[in-house]
Formats: sequence, C-alpha cells, structure tokens
Amino acid sequence: MLLLRRLLPLPAVVLGAAVLIFLLPRLAGVDTVRAVLRSRVAEAEPDPAVAARVAVELGLDRPLSEQFLRWLGHVLTGDLGLSYASRTPVAPQLASALGVSAVLTALALALAAAIGIPAGVHAARRPGGLVDRVVTGASVLGVAVPDFILAPVLVLLLAVAVPLLPALGWGSPAHVVLPALTLAAFPAALAAQLTRAETADVLTRQHIVLARAKGLTDGVVLWRHGARLALTAVTSLSGMFFAGLLSGAVVVEVVFAVPGLGRLLDDSVIGQDLPMLQAGLLAVVVVAVLASMAAEALQLALDPVARTAVQA
Repeated sequence: MLLLRRLLPLPAVVLGAAVLIFLLPRLAGVDTVRAVLRSRVAEAEPDPAVAARVAVELGLDRPLSEQFLRWLGHVLTGDLGLSYASRTPVAPQLASALGVSAVLTALALALAAAIGIPAGVHAARRPGGLVDRVVTGASVLGVAVPDFILAPVLVLLLAVAVPLLPALGWGSPAHVVLPALTLAAFPAALAAQLTRAETADVLTRQHIVLARAKGLTDGVVLWRHGARLALTAVTSLSGMFFAGLLSGAVVVEVVFAVPGLGRLLDDSVIGQDLPMLQAGLLAVVVVAVLASMAAEALQLALDPVARTAVQA
C-alpha cells in the first residue's frame, strides 16, 4: 500500500535520531560525570575517586554500544532517568511540559489555518487584484519577521501600550493569545502563499472550467472544487508545521514564560541537565513522526487520486 510505503522509513528515522540524541553529550564535549557531580555537590573540580565511582554507577565504563542499548531499553519502558537539576523523574516533568506545548501548538496551527487558508483562497479568486496584493504583502511580512522580534512587538502593542492581554504566564485563556499569535504568524503566511498558488492553478484546470460551464456559482466552484483540491498540498505540510512549531517554540515560551517543552529544553541546555535534554529532544522527534503519519493519512482522505492508488 502507498501509505505503508510512505511510512516505512519513519521507524528508521526515530532510531537514527535516538542514536544522535544518545551521542549528544559526547558530540558536544560535555563531561557527563562532571555535570552529575556539579548538580549534587556544586564542586568545580570533583574528587577523582568520586568521579570514578559515579562513572561506574552511570555505566560509563561499559562499551558504548552496551550503554546505548541500556539507555534505549529504559526509554522504551518509560524510564527517562532523573533530572540532574531537581533529582526527580524526568517523565512527569516532560509530560507536563509537552502537554502545555501541544495545546499551544495546536491552537497556533488552528489559528494559522483559519487565517491563511481563507486568505489564500480569496487571493486566488482574482490574481493581481487588491486582495491578492494585500495577502501577498502580509504573507511575505509573516515569513520574514522572526519570532524573537514579533513576540516583543506584540507584547508592546497588546500588553503594554494597550493593556488588553497579559504579557507573561500561563493558566488562563488570555495567557494563550499572545504566544499563539506569535507562533501562528509564520505557518499562516506559508499556508496563505501555498493555498493561493495551488488554488490559482486548480481554477484553471478543465474540470473547473466544466463546472462553471454547468452554471455553478463562483463560490461553489471556488470552495467545493478548487479549494478542496488545493488543501491537499497544505495538509501534506501540516505535520511539518506542527512538529516545527512544537520544536521552535523555545523563543516564544521563554519570552512569554510559558512552562512548555521549549522552555524546558532551554533550561536544560543552560543547566546541562542531560537526561531532561535528551528526553525532550526525543519527544520532539516522536511527535514529528506521529504528526507526519497523521498528515499522510489526512492527505489520502482528501486526495482522491492518492486514495485510488492506495486501494489499487
């Protein structure tokens, strides 16, 4: 089946990412034993005897392949280790942060679709018209302005100059608005550009011309025929958008003090909390793979040509 052929490489992607994440401390030149001892006793230069004993406790005296298989076995059973910073299990902290980021990312993606797709469809209705020029200019701006610039601007406009929304924190619907708007800007701009291009192309195809010749209104032709086919291209990128927003929310979550995965990863890097960092990165990879699988299935549901190929 076409779907299975598309999804077949994904387990290998996860395994390859797991290998790189496991090797991350060595690739970055981080001394794992020193990081552990600093988190426990805050000594700049740990005692060599103590360091040797900790290395044995962590299994660092064993072959690298054995260390990896042991680490992978723990991960597969849900044991993500203890945080160097808090000396508490990583899994509950990661689950809490991942839940916050998933909610924020899903809202941002829904907002991006609600803005970008209709804007792209209306822009394609009259190429070169006023709506098309406005949407094109806004989408270029949305792609060009990075999150670390857009976030402070939104804070100044909507939380300081006009105090409509809280600038920091998490816990109420009002706290979600600014970070969701910031995260939604880039995918909304891309969705508008892609939808506009695909819809404009679809509207020139023979079956659309035939539908108009049968007397169907422009609205029916545009939304039922043109936009529906154009959405398959946007859907194919939705998994990438979701994974990109989830992993790229570091700046947004730090600026707005959102206790999500991005802020957790940022704190882990600063504190050299290797178990937390490795678990967070692995979570991003797994979510990216799951989002890709969901996007493939949704694309097949919307695309009759691909669905026919699967059934064949």
